Formats: sequence, structure tokens, C-alpha cells
Amino acid sequence: RTIVTASFSAFVVIAVSALLGLQILEFFSISLASFQVGGGMLLLISSMNMLNAQPAEAKPQTHEMEDGAEKAAMGASIAVVPLTIPLLTGPATMSTVVIYAEKAKTFLQIGTLVGYGVVIGLATALCFSLAEPISRVLGKTGINVMTRLMGLILAALSVEVMADGLGKLFPLLAHTLPARL
Repeated sequence: RTIVTASFSAFVVIAVSALLGLQILEFFSISLASFQVGGGMLLLISSMNMLNAQPAEAKPQTHEMEDGAEKAAMGASIAVVPLTIPLLTGPATMSTVVIYAEKAKTFLQIGTLVGYGVVIGLATALCFSLAEPISRVLGKTGINVMTRLMGLILAALSVEVMADGLGKLFPLLAHTLPARL
């Protein structure tokens, strides 16, 4: 049940970010460029945590669950917070989806972003279902290597997102930076 709830919640967060993210930014009078820089920073922080192999922390349980209904409700609750938000689809994910939604010009492109949410939801369900066998095959060293490799890729993506946002905020910076490289 936790796997299904977390996977579906990840899809919903991505779909809502793709479909309504720009309208939410407009409501709060936030420019997309500012959001890109802020989202890029969040991505960079996430990547630094991955590069340093700092595990995500969850709230410890303060009391034992008494009956099965309470356990099921708590499992569903944990599947949404903190598992789905912020661990699976946190501010960095939402920022990335909103940034790409702004670039999407056709219904097909927006549909593709929502489709990514479906893919992420299915991949999440598959990975959670296979977590124990994957962990056994990779071992602690393999998991650490993969975490750091993905952190490096995420760091590069975050720099690209921030650079694009900074270029929009400071057009002179966008014109002078490529000439120096």
C-alpha cells in the first residue's frame, strides 16, 4: 500500500507542477528566471548531499501503533510525507518540471511532461518493489558509487538551470559569459 500511495503521489505532484506550476508562479508574482535560480540552488543542494552520501532523514516514530487500521493510515501518511514530498518529488523536482513546462508550447509537449509523471510513478513502484534484490546485487559500495554518480549528474543539471535563469535575470551576463569561455 505504501508503494502504491508513494508512486501515485509522485505522479500527482509532477502532473500538478506541469499543468499548474506556471499559474502558481504568476499568482505569487515570481518570475520564471528567479524560480530557475532558486530551483537550481535546491538541485545543487540535493546533488551535494548525494555526493557527500548523506542519507535522507525521516521522522522517528515516537510511539508504537496499536491496531492495524492505525498502521495502515500511518503507512499511507508516511508514503506522502516524507517519502513522496520532499524525498521523491521535492522542491527541486517541482522546479525542474515547472521550468520545462514553461518551454513546452504544444499540448503534446505538456502531455509529455505529465507522461513523465506516469513514468516516474511506475519506476518508483518498480524500484520500491525491487529494493531488496537491487540492494543485494549492488551492495553498499555499489549503492554509494551510484549515489555519487547521480549526484554529479544532478550537480551539472543544476548549474545549467541556474545559468539559464541568471542569463534571463542579467542579460549582460548572458552575453559576456560565452565570450570568456
